[in-house]
Amino acid sequence: MPFPYIHETEELTDSLRQSVEGDFLLLPNGYTYYELVGNENAETVVLVHGFTVPSFIWEPTFQALRKAGYRVLRYDLFGRGYSDRPKADYTLNFFATQLHNLLNALNITKPINLFGLSMGGPITATFTARYPERVKKLTLIAPAGTEALHTPSLKIMMLPILGELLMGFFGAKKLADGIGEDFHDPKLVAAFTEKFKPQLKISGFGRAILSTMRNDALGENRRIYEHLSETGIPVLLVWGERDKTVPYAQSSQMQTSLKHAHFCPISNSGHIPHYENADEVNPIILNFLNNCKGGAKTRPYSN
Repeated sequence: MPFPYIHETEELTDSLRQSVEGDFLLLPNGYTYYELVGNENAETVVLVHGFTVPSFIWEPTFQALRKAGYRVLRYDLFGRGYSDRPKADYTLNFFATQLHNLLNALNITKPINLFGLSMGGPITATFTARYPERVKKLTLIAPAGTEALHTPSLKIMMLPILGELLMGFFGAKKLADGIGEDFHDPKLVAAFTEKFKPQLKISGFGRAILSTMRNDALGENRRIYEHLSETGIPVLLVWGERDKTVPYAQSSQMQTSLKHAHFCPISNSGHIPHYENADEVNPIILNFLNNCKGGAKTRPYSN
């Protein structure tokens, strides 16, 4: 008997895909929504979002990088935004494979500058560790993975049957109401939340979120980050000092794992400093991309 996700009233059909800006590619696990702008001969930057908010979360960064002359790719992870919600285990390897397949389908073969936000941190770290020859530089913004993000409410949601019932009846409201926790400035919350809500209506969202909770994507993944220190790939680490979602206190352990990372704390900022404090963060990002040098070793990561 299927569980009732009462907020999921729409199917991700061809007509719905045609109604949104952006493009779609059919990958082995389903359609991926993406936006790719810029000269194909320019350096490519790829932006990977986090746990629930899809690729629009990169808007200030996306526009700044495009204006700076980079080729910029942002996309929705499976289960989020306008990408498909395949019936699968939503693990870090699953998401890293999506990125790998997307780059191949778009014929992006030169090393990329890769950005990961929150859960996008361990996703991009997993991809980089497995394909170090494909990454030129890595930027991590408030990356998850230093400690498992298993709060009491998350632990309840991870329980079989009970988790489905809670997500089905209350998940959409709880996730939307929780958006405010990502911000230090409350004035930005209302407009951001309205952009977040449409994906909640698309069938399969709740199932994908639960699967992500129940797999390793929100777990402790220090070993992957520690391996990055051995690759020689330059890493920029940005963290809001008022972060409640992935607490700023975890930045110390992340710096221990990423011994050679360039660390930039952002005062008066929550979990998404690139969005909330774009005027401060964009110059940091561009300086890192334009001036930081390093050579990547190509020994892939293996469990």
